[in-house]
Amino acid sequence: MKKRYQQYLQERADLVQEAQALFALAEKEGRDLTDAEKLRDDEINARLQTLAGEIEREERRREWERQVAAVPDANQQAAHQAAITVRERAEDDPRRGFRHMADFALAVKNASMPGGRVDDRLRIGAAPTNYHQETGAGEGYMVPPAMRAEVWEVVFELDSLLNDVETEPTSSNSVEFAKDETTPWGATGVQAKWRSETSQMTATKLVTEGEQMRLHELYAFVTATEELLQDAPRLNTRLTRKAGQAIRYKANEAIVNGTGAGQPLGWFTSSAKVSVAKEGSQAADTVKAENVAKMFARCINPGMGIWYINQDVLPQLLTMTLGNNVVWMPPSNSFQNAPGGFLFGRPVRFLENCATVGDQGDIQFVNPKGYYAITRSSEPEFASSIHLFFDYGLQAFRWTFRLNGQPFLSAPISPAKGSTTRSHFVVLDARA
Repeated sequence: MKKRYQQYLQERADLVQEAQALFALAEKEGRDLTDAEKLRDDEINARLQTLAGEIEREERRREWERQVAAVPDANQQAAHQAAITVRERAEDDPRRGFRHMADFALAVKNASMPGGRVDDRLRIGAAPTNYHQETGAGEGYMVPPAMRAEVWEVVFELDSLLNDVETEPTSSNSVEFAKDETTPWGATGVQAKWRSETSQMTATKLVTEGEQMRLHELYAFVTATEELLQDAPRLNTRLTRKAGQAIRYKANEAIVNGTGAGQPLGWFTSSAKVSVAKEGSQAADTVKAENVAKMFARCINPGMGIWYINQDVLPQLLTMTLGNNVVWMPPSNSFQNAPGGFLFGRPVRFLENCATVGDQGDIQFVNPKGYYAITRSSEPEFASSIHLFFDYGLQAFRWTFRLNGQPFLSAPISPAKGSTTRSHFVVLDARA
């Protein structure tokens, strides 16, 4: 059946994407695949081979059904079957027959005009007329999959924090999960104990706390003049690059500085961060080697940490030393994810969401795996309308993207020995 055939195609696409992600992660971390990743890659390849046979079988069956179907009017049936074939092939086309985003947007514009003609390509994969606010697309036309993916890639470019944090896609509007904030050396949670022969074992158990996160909507609302709509290259750039950049910046801002009210809770505004005090008599607007050394020591699993800095901080890192040792190293051509070089061996990245030099948060040492984010598993949704701005000769385009996030920890943890707390998120106090 057609539904089964489409499921095979979708599963194949998902598996290819998963395999690409495995290799991309290994390349990003500068390593080979782990044994577990190799095993998963082998499983994916085996399933892809099986799917190839199933897809071929379905295509062969569908072709035979088209050829042997007996109908009273052979000519009419032939035309009908040809139309079905064309439509099915169009549905398989990720661009739905459109050359690029500008071609699609102009078709939407023409269809939205009073008495305008609806391009047949817009009917392919159209949204249902009976929809609910939180379960499906509302008004407008569904963007072809390839073009939705273009915007998705823009949102997840190199400087997107959603690339770094622990991100999980979901088809639901909320996610419930259990947190365990106990440590191996703490008084609660799962513990290991010594016992003498014949003595009874003492049971321990997980200490979990339920959390629920609900997706919040992030949108980009863009208007375009009639003149711009006639300029396809500029329109294509505006609808993809600019909307994606705006969504990416706002998502980053929420992950770092979000209030948690109607948006993600940022690590900088959460109670999970620790802030390292400045050195005695430290001059204003300076960053010292002693600062970054103490920040490094306060991070949970610092070997996975990333330095996020305001670019104003960089000049001070270039000459930073600790004794006779250089603690900053320039960028490496083989490590593209460290445009600001390396500090204590960990990559430095510029982030516009960090405070200016001298303020708290101008330099942050973060283990991003301590932050949990959820996103809607489908691509960003798109809608278009001319009615609101008809008198002004404007067309409105809107992208919506749903996400939420928060730190795994609700507070810094205490080490097994000593009293200096640690966190996934370490910042430097203000130096005024």
